[in-house]
Amino acid sequence: MARTPKKQIRLGSSTGNRARRRQSLTEALSKANARAHERINRRLNQRELKNVRASFAATPGYMDPPTGAITRVSRWVLGLILLPLCWITSWTFFTQFTNATIDKHFWTTPAFWYFATGALLMTGWFFSGLLRSVFLYLYVLGHELTHILFIWAFRGRVSDWGVSLDGGYVTTDKTNIAIALSPYFVPLWAVVGVILHALLSLAFQATPVSEKIMFGYVGFFWAFHLLWTLWMIPRDQPDLRENGTFLSLVIIYLANQLVLATLLCATVQPLGFQEFGQQWVANGARALEATMRLSREVKAYL
Repeated sequence: MARTPKKQIRLGSSTGNRARRRQSLTEALSKANARAHERINRRLNQRELKNVRASFAATPGYMDPPTGAITRVSRWVLGLILLPLCWITSWTFFTQFTNATIDKHFWTTPAFWYFATGALLMTGWFFSGLLRSVFLYLYVLGHELTHILFIWAFRGRVSDWGVSLDGGYVTTDKTNIAIALSPYFVPLWAVVGVILHALLSLAFQATPVSEKIMFGYVGFFWAFHLLWTLWMIPRDQPDLRENGTFLSLVIIYLANQLVLATLLCATVQPLGFQEFGQQWVANGARALEATMRLSREVKAYL
């Protein structure tokens, strides 16, 4: 018989999706969350769960886990420390991408055009509103599955999970900052496509057509991940507040930059991991030198 975890933690996403019936958003989310809580309580044979995060941010009476002043200050300090790394990574990425595009004619390669076509197709589809419910459900499903994969990676246990157009939740006995924020920087459906393509390439000889399709697919679902993540973040996500919203946003930005850089370095010939790493270190040294020079000038002025 499976052992019931001593501590249940609920990770969730809130879409702010409007219900089909003529009722207020708060009423729709409250009813959906009440039904979800009732199912969880029945399955776990307990009417009250301690240390449980609400699956929807709009739950009446929802309160963030209490954090002390030292914890809040340390999160802000860590976020501020990471900001220069965000700047250096963005500087390096755009410099490398620009050099590859202009000097190495990356813009003429099929990889660039198929990736860009897929991304533009998804962008147009997103803003057109066509099949919005389908894509919303697909995003929430990927969001919760990413939570689950990271929970398993950290040897956690999933006792329940659910997905709907109103949001989703995962009930687990373990959480950390990687588990909480993973859906915001891991483009799950793009990763699944790359893995399937790699596995099929082992069994069958890859053709230029299949590679073009793969680049278009990755561009489509990278844009899907980026657009829906930007759409979700302002909707008061408990995942972000769990580790401090400011620190969470800084980590999400930095992680997305690194994931995109890794994706391009792994799949595009003009770009490479070694070249990117060397340029990153060089830019970091330049930034540190400029900071020290500015510090000396300010000190001399004072």
